[in-house]
Amino acid sequence: MGVEDIKADTKETMRNVDNKAKETWRKADGEESLSDKVANAGDDVRDTLGDAGDEMRRGAEDAREARDRDLENRPV
Repeated sequence: MGVEDIKADTKETMRNVDNKAKETWRKADGEESLSDKVANAGDDVRDTLGDAGDEMRRGAEDAREARDRDLENRPV
């Protein structure tokens, strides 16, 4: 697990904590209105896209490292 993996995991955790805090705040008045539900759904979508972006970045980094290893080990 590299630095980028740790960074991505930390960002994902922070997104989840932030999302839960927002949901709790929206329910603080005792009711969850339609606008609260829409806002929660928007937060969930944004978090999911952020997590997907982090995963894509990890995959690209892994592919780049594999390519570099192949190039270094290639006979001249």
